[in-house]
Amino acid sequence: MPEQQSLTPNGLQALLDALQARGYRIIGPTLRDQAVVYDDVQSLTDLPVGWTDVQEAGHYRLARRDDDALFGYAVGPHSWKHYLHTPVQRLWHAKHERDDIIVTTEPPEAPRLALFGVRSCELHAIAIQDRVLLGGHYRDVHYAARRQDNFIVAVNCAVAGGTCFCASMHTGPKAVAGYDLALTEIIDEGEHRFLIEAGTPEGVEVLSELPARQASNEDIALADAILASTAESMGREMQADDVRELLLAHLEHPRWDDVATRCLTCGNCTLVCPTCFCTSEEDSSDLTGTEMARSRRWDSCFTMDFSYLHGGSVRASHRARYRQWMTHKLATWHDQFDTSGCVGCGRCITWCPVGIDITEEVKAIRETSQEAGS
Repeated sequence: MPEQQSLTPNGLQALLDALQARGYRIIGPTLRDQAVVYDDVQSLTDLPVGWTDVQEAGHYRLARRDDDALFGYAVGPHSWKHYLHTPVQRLWHAKHERDDIIVTTEPPEAPRLALFGVRSCELHAIAIQDRVLLGGHYRDVHYAARRQDNFIVAVNCAVAGGTCFCASMHTGPKAVAGYDLALTEIIDEGEHRFLIEAGTPEGVEVLSELPARQASNEDIALADAILASTAESMGREMQADDVRELLLAHLEHPRWDDVATRCLTCGNCTLVCPTCFCTSEEDSSDLTGTEMARSRRWDSCFTMDFSYLHGGSVRASHRARYRQWMTHKLATWHDQFDTSGCVGCGRCITWCPVGIDITEEVKAIRETSQEAGS
């Protein structure tokens, strides 16, 4: 792959133009409903120019920056699963015609998607969902169709959010794999530019069409310094090397009762999580009873119905449902998929209405475990 090159903002617009000319629908960060969300992007003016986000446990606000950075924020409530593992997916449709019932399977949609502005933690999240939904014997055909022709433009993080902890999870802030092109935004002494490097042959091809020049050693060093500063300024951290063993050894820890008094079991954490993949299926029919459809919808292990078996829910308490979510995410996910289910994006902390912090819950269990062992 070629070495890093440098683009001006006009060159970045040329990248958007090149992707649109190839027939891609570009999805990237935009401002809507007082948050940074992913939606259609056609020009740089669609991006959150000059905006950042202020995040803490149970808190998210937009704020103006003192420059025109295009990627000067962390992550918002949307993750890329919104477009790859869609919230609602119709599976089949049935219609009663005379004496016959015609059942039609919903064909997978294969949109030509360019994902623009993907953070390193999100690249890891996409890789995890690939492992879950594509890596076993039972491939999700709808997810596979949406993943088969993506072009991914990653962005290395120059800003760490107040709830980010990707550095301690070894998932960021620098993108190392899973992208076609990767950008690092630099604003220095009033000059705005982007370092860009290709990660695939398709990325090399697109990059060759852009008005880029060889990046200077000074810019490369500056980009490295930006990433080092971001890694050092994470709002949170989690010691992840032994968390599986820690949690599975403390399934009856009193901390589960403590968090149960605060948890609303609303499911916000699972909805904003970029790796959660659980769904349920529901049937619907028209008023005449001649047509029916079955759809798949995002679900959450925090709902009573999700763990319903004959006779009732097997996780009837707040304690049981929170413990299920956290131990699956950080512990038994390893057993199922050979990886953690957490990428350290911090969304579950930010968007929890009562500010429950997964890093603090692990820390509390660890501290009492160490005290008991001393």
